[in-house]
Amino acid sequence: MPEITLDVNGASYRVDVKPNWTLLRVIRDVLKLKGTKCGCVTGDCGACKVLLDGAAVNSCSVLARNAVGKKITTIEGLSQGGELHPIQQAFVEAGAIQCGFCTPGMIITAKALLDRHPDPTEAEIRAALDNNLCRCTGYVKIVAAIQLAAARLRGENPPSPLVPREGVQDATVTVQPGGTAGEWQQVGSLRLPDGGADLRQVGRPTPVIDAVAKATGRLVYVGDMELPHMLHGKILFSPVPHARIKSIDTGAAEALPGVRAVVTYKNSPRVPYNSALRYAGHNIPRNEYIFDAKVRFVGDRVAAVAADDEETAARALKLIKVEYEELPAVFDPEAALQPGAPEIHAGGNLAATVKAEAGDVDGAMAAADLVFTDRITTPRVSHAAIEPHTSLADYNNGKLTVWTSNQNIFATRLILSEVLGLPLNKVRVIKPPVGGAFGGKLEAVLEPVVALLALKTGRPVRMELSRREVMISTRTRYAAVFYLKTGLKKDGTMVAQEIKAVMDKGAYATSVLNVPSAMNDKAFKLYRVPNLRITSLPVYTNNPIGGAMRGYGSPQLMAAREIHLDHIARALGRDPVDFRRQNLVRPGDINPRFNKTLGNCRPLDCLEEGAARFGWEEKRRRPKDYAARYRLGIGVASGIHGTGVYGVHVDMTTVALKMNEDGSCTLLTGNQDLGQGSSTVLSMIAAEVLGLELDQIEVVEADTELTSWDVGTYASRVTWVGGNAAKKAAEKVKEQLLEEGARLLEEPAGGLDIGGGYVYVKDNPAKRVSLGEIVIAAQQGPNQREIKAYESYHSVFGPGSYTADFAEVEVDTETGKVRVLKFVAAHDVGRAINPLLVEGQIEGGIQMGLGYGLSEELVVDPATGRVVNPSLKKYRLFKAADMPPIEVILVEKGEEYGPFGAKSIGEAATVAVAPAVVNAVADALGLEFNDLPVTPEKILAALGKLP
Repeated sequence: MPEITLDVNGASYRVDVKPNWTLLRVIRDVLKLKGTKCGCVTGDCGACKVLLDGAAVNSCSVLARNAVGKKITTIEGLSQGGELHPIQQAFVEAGAIQCGFCTPGMIITAKALLDRHPDPTEAEIRAALDNNLCRCTGYVKIVAAIQLAAARLRGENPPSPLVPREGVQDATVTVQPGGTAGEWQQVGSLRLPDGGADLRQVGRPTPVIDAVAKATGRLVYVGDMELPHMLHGKILFSPVPHARIKSIDTGAAEALPGVRAVVTYKNSPRVPYNSALRYAGHNIPRNEYIFDAKVRFVGDRVAAVAADDEETAARALKLIKVEYEELPAVFDPEAALQPGAPEIHAGGNLAATVKAEAGDVDGAMAAADLVFTDRITTPRVSHAAIEPHTSLADYNNGKLTVWTSNQNIFATRLILSEVLGLPLNKVRVIKPPVGGAFGGKLEAVLEPVVALLALKTGRPVRMELSRREVMISTRTRYAAVFYLKTGLKKDGTMVAQEIKAVMDKGAYATSVLNVPSAMNDKAFKLYRVPNLRITSLPVYTNNPIGGAMRGYGSPQLMAAREIHLDHIARALGRDPVDFRRQNLVRPGDINPRFNKTLGNCRPLDCLEEGAARFGWEEKRRRPKDYAARYRLGIGVASGIHGTGVYGVHVDMTTVALKMNEDGSCTLLTGNQDLGQGSSTVLSMIAAEVLGLELDQIEVVEADTELTSWDVGTYASRVTWVGGNAAKKAAEKVKEQLLEEGARLLEEPAGGLDIGGGYVYVKDNPAKRVSLGEIVIAAQQGPNQREIKAYESYHSVFGPGSYTADFAEVEVDTETGKVRVLKFVAAHDVGRAINPLLVEGQIEGGIQMGLGYGLSEELVVDPATGRVVNPSLKKYRLFKAADMPPIEVILVEKGEEYGPFGAKSIGEAATVAVAPAVVNAVADALGLEFNDLPVTPEKILAALGKLP
């Protein structure tokens, strides 16, 4: 290999490279500068940006030999002497960092921009970020961070965003009967948490605890990890949608020098499993194998290789000879239900019938004054996390260890144990930092394959999917067809509703019961509909697998239902806000399905506050000009998502806290931080109880060998369940500290309090003892004990988190392009433990929802079954320049069982965005759009302007 010299971060490196090696490969694999991330290798995501003579470039698109003689700066070269660069500092303070995988590339782009243009406008910042993708933040806080850094670099002194806000006082709740006598029950007063004016940590805007490591590129993701003698794994995916494997010849691949193992259905375990398993005893269909003799979609697994390097593994895949006996395929879920449709699994294509019902739907519908019907479709979409699916496995001395970008490590451990025949104590699964997940990493996708290769070779094996492989072979949001029927009184009161959803499950069962059941549950919690039936029919097709994705069925249901309700409001001549105002649930209303309280539900507060801040009334009175080229429209949608899996699955977590001899604390949790900041929130809750600063608490998370069992990070459950466990453990530790402090101070424990690292006498704060002294005294004193707690919390209630979203759009009737001009999102969050992270979650959820409504769809060719747009270039994510001004409203009225009154936000952030913007487009054009996403092509077709 020829030798070249590169100038990287001010140092000279002589490296041997092949002519086709990219700068990215040399930086990461040769120089071991892992801060530069790899999200696509096609120049589409910007995660690999470096400075090349001051210009921000995608290092995956530059040959290493073409960088000779140029100054290369990576993210590691920005901070000097342990001091953050002002741009890095601004990203930390502004809350611009969530998962952190895109962060180095964003900071590099910002550096190049500010070096050439010290005072850019917001539009110029967004334009500069055009080649940098983020799936977490919605770009709002990234833009704010660059503005903050620019001001500081110009010598200005703008205030930090990290100013504590005033405590939020909970409102008095008056519980009203829900409606007509006999239909709804009045419940007793709701017990809400105390006011928060005296809270020190809870309610304080706080960056994620690993923000500095992410801003400097020092945080290690799975794809950055290397073990001695590590091999590289690659998977051969099916090129056909439905076939039996007639023959498979791996001889040439196995003979290739550097290949250490090839696995197929012939030499892998024949143990069926379900990759969406949640816990031991979870009864769900098992129809997956690591490899099978039959393939059921383009992207199904056929074989896998472990080799000394990725190039050898890729060559080996091409040497595997497979002969397929192709079978008829079906790609439309409704067609898959017809007699004679190709059978994908024995027993037929109807994977399940999931039904939920309350009241007398048929009788109420027959008696209704008005009945409206609709058919609405929602698309298959990709999670598009910037970090690809990556796993690393090592089998050593009879024990399997797997490091994986995953949302449910304990379930993954269980799957590996069952499939590979290993005892649970011989399987360890560790979750390093995750570069975005959104449900796409909830199921065990790569882990069984990479673990099998590790067992076969006896060496560590790392496997990282390409962007194309992620998009064709992992999981998607279910596409669905909805049939809706709603009965009303003449005054607009909803009396009955029936919803049928035909859901495209794709090729395997996975979450076939979970997602439809979760979706059905939300139908009963948003509107006062005493007679309601929803039936979900997940159907097997030869499409990519439908699985968990942010909102877990709620975005599909809310999109269909809220668009349907707008159609009704328009037909009735009603203001869509007023129509919803009439029918939304109120605090203390009863879920008619289970006859139980909905808790302190606040969708009406969201609607009223959102409408006022959006200027709904003024915008609605604006005259329409249907002759104009550019037409303005406004839309609204309400939504709900749950908080945890109470009533459906086990919903428990355990937190361990132990005090150290200097008064600091270590928190151990099985909860899995995916970049959303859950570890930060748990730390804040524990710090609040113990009177500590956040940096005095260290978090150890998500290791099946070190942390306690947890059911997984999904269903918006971490703050609710994990937060309560952290609070409970901290309260137990506080009790022990006060006991020991009372002994040392010779004061009754009831007269003591804790704060600032001390236990002190309430009436004489100067009389105090440090927490460190207490810990040492406890270890050496008469009881000789450690100050620690190991506490479990099992959820006892699953309230909804509610939202009202408002969108204003401009539609170009010549091109069909939609420009979102403004978006307001009001969210009932109970209480924001960390408002910086809550806002960031909402802003990111809005970006995802806008794409769902207007641009995103994973398109499958109905002739071949192939995904036609499996790249970030063709898959139309909303970029920074596409995003509208966003206003976030936090409705904080408390929830009885929430830690400090908090409930969830992560998934509720997305669920009502798409229908709000689709309703705005419909309002602008005076048309109806029942097929999402509403692309320019569909708009032009509706306007009769397509050739």
